Amino acid sequence: MKGYIIGIDLGGMSAKGAIFDGEGNAVAKKSVPTDSADGFEGTAKKLADLARAVAEEAGVPFGEVAGLGVASPGVVDGGTGKVLKWSNYGWENVPLGERLAELTGKKVRIVNDANAAAYGEAKFGSAAAYQSSIFITLGTGVGGGIVLDGKIVEGFMSAGAEIGHMSIEADGVLCGCGNHGCFECYASATALIRRTKKKMEENCDSRMWEIAGGALANVDGRTAFEAAKLGDHDAREVVKKYIGYLAVGIANLVNILRPEAIVLGGGIACEGESLFGPLRKEVESRIYVSSSAVPLKIVGASLGNAAGIYGAYALAREAL
Repeated sequence: MKGYIIGIDLGGMSAKGAIFDGEGNAVAKKSVPTDSADGFEGTAKKLADLARAVAEEAGVPFGEVAGLGVASPGVVDGGTGKVLKWSNYGWENVPLGERLAELTGKKVRIVNDANAAAYGEAKFGSAAAYQSSIFITLGTGVGGGIVLDGKIVEGFMSAGAEIGHMSIEADGVLCGCGNHGCFECYASATALIRRTKKKMEENCDSRMWEIAGGALANVDGRTAFEAAKLGDHDAREVVKKYIGYLAVGIANLVNILRPEAIVLGGGIACEGESLFGPLRKEVESRIYVSSSAVPLKIVGASLGNAAGIYGAYALAREAL
């Protein structure tokens, strides 16, 4: 299409934006700090100012910008452009799309940030070769998005595809959402760190202490993986358990939706084949139709923190 489109990824501490030309090339990028203390109006104004600033950075008159795509945390109704709920900022039924349209004079498409990241990877990243993919981020929680037959799956009022909150243990750990046994309680980086610390406390001779510099405060998502590579039995047990839970959630998604590819993002996905090798085998043992009959790829994400920006841009381009 003609004209430039701006993609913005709104986060709790910063908002990142990029302006794309008619060929889909990001020609300039900028970011601004964000804070819940800004309130809805202050945040909306920052996003509008960011849009103008990134256009100026590219030397593009703002009048040549056709529209904006914004990836926002929380429950987002893509049809109305409202953020129905974002707990971290205390937002409820906030008309972000409408307000940004007023502040910029542009058409605006609002989408959940995890869905935007999934769409970014599907259109420009590791899943670009596939029509159907599921993107899973392994971070503080477990998030992600679903793309089937080239279209983002958001559910009614865009409230679906909450991958991290399917139960994989009926009477399991209490999740922050109020449910028990959620996928993110077992497959997030937070869960891995919790399990690593517990195992370290049980065995003061574990090499995980060496990796963590002798302090539990230094434990991160790499600790168990690094110690496992050194042959530490406890670390290998932690990693095996973690991969097992991750495989259960992935297998459930595959059995229901059967994508061509599962794309993993977040810091843990950087472990490479020490994660992906055993994970592929574990998933294969749990899926109903084998990957030899219906091919399935499990790969790492490639766009990093830019996935949400690319997805917001692509969804805005389609809406326009």
